[in-house]
Amino acid sequence: MGSDHYFSATPASAENLRAINVTLADRDLEVTTAGGVFSPDRLDAGTAVLFANMPPLPPGGDFLDLGSGWGPISITMALAAPHSTVWAVDVNERALDLVRRNAEALGLTNINAVLPDDVPDDVVFRTIRSNPPIRVGKDVLHGMLERWIPRLDEHSDAWLVVQRNLGSDSLQRWLVATFQPGYSVHRAATGKGYRVLKVRRHGNPPTEPITLTD
Repeated sequence: MGSDHYFSATPASAENLRAINVTLADRDLEVTTAGGVFSPDRLDAGTAVLFANMPPLPPGGDFLDLGSGWGPISITMALAAPHSTVWAVDVNERALDLVRRNAEALGLTNINAVLPDDVPDDVVFRTIRSNPPIRVGKDVLHGMLERWIPRLDEHSDAWLVVQRNLGSDSLQRWLVATFQPGYSVHRAATGKGYRVLKVRRHGNPPTEPITLTD
């Protein structure tokens, strides 16, 4: 694809729409994907590890899927918590169009697929679930997390899945150093070469220093 990546705003590659079968929220579904988005042919392994290791969702509130791609995390959250409002955020317009197509086809009216700047400033999130776009580079990734993690509601968590050989351990150390006081960070699970990292926003700064834990 040359300079065309899944994190391009407007992918130049052929759309090449396709239907794939996936299991999300314990339901067998047919969804639409396309070229120029992340993992267009299957549910990627990292997202599967996240699903296998994250806790049940809050019953309602605003949820964030950061770097939504064609929408597996957003669809899962919308199905599992029908009283929630899911914000599927991506810079890739094609990915957002796919989320909208899939939400409409599945009858999901609680997904908002939007560009980052289109999320209202007063929205705070009961949870963030994300397979973040590591390949955008550290500076861009860190900027994304610095923008969105502070928008967690009090006593709420972000769950991030990151491939170990793409820097999950260094990202964990950065999260610990960046989000304190008032947050805790730990590795919640490991599987198939991925780490699941949990970032919790506390109601008040913790009384003990934040430490890096396994």
